[in-house]
Amino acid sequence: MILSVITLFPKMFDRVFEHSIISRAVKSKKVSIKIYNLADFAQSTNSSRKILDSPPYGGGPGMVLRPEPLYNAVNKIKENNLPNESKVILLSPQGKTYDFTKAKNISMEKSVILVCGHYEGLDQRFIDLCIDEELSIGDYILSGGEIPAMVLIDSVTRLLLGVLGNDNSNKNDSFSEGNFYLKGPVYSRPREFLGLTVPKVLLNGNHKEIENWRAEESQKKTRDNRPDLLN
Repeated sequence: MILSVITLFPKMFDRVFEHSIISRAVKSKKVSIKIYNLADFAQSTNSSRKILDSPPYGGGPGMVLRPEPLYNAVNKIKENNLPNESKVILLSPQGKTYDFTKAKNISMEKSVILVCGHYEGLDQRFIDLCIDEELSIGDYILSGGEIPAMVLIDSVTRLLLGVLGNDNSNKNDSFSEGNFYLKGPVYSRPREFLGLTVPKVLLNGNHKEIENWRAEESQKKTRDNRPDLLN
């Protein structure tokens, strides 16, 4: 899978993907992550300043990213990757809410281009021409789409076959496919810590009882923390 990111701030991605599961996925060639600086696709003025944004038509605060460099970047990346199979996603507060289902669908793509929004937004004409899907990671505002892009890459990469040590590892995750409940509590060694002990059911070796206990705790956690999921 090829994951390409278009950003105004490529240095934000330095070393982010050099650790843990994503690093293993890159080294094993399960995924290729490429970061592109939007400034490389913009025209320069006589003073060598890159033309990337301009004030919004109709007035208002802030600056809007111009369509030309964005359009040039997407088309050049498509040429380099898989032109007919590259899905283009814009990360912005105006997008549909990102969830496990969307992560699963994206993980099945061969090539994905992530566009990081910034400032007061992107020229709508670029969105109309190039964007296949607009996604938001939550109902709050960030400085730009870089951190959402990192979130998407992390969540999608771990769904690729062969990335995790065991491909069944993500089946019991919260929000995983067919699982409408949050994951319940888990315990490790030692049996007692500061007066708190591991529930006895986890020590009796009865797998059916353990399975039932975990299901009950999962439902309880969901009722307490995310009752909206039960609807």
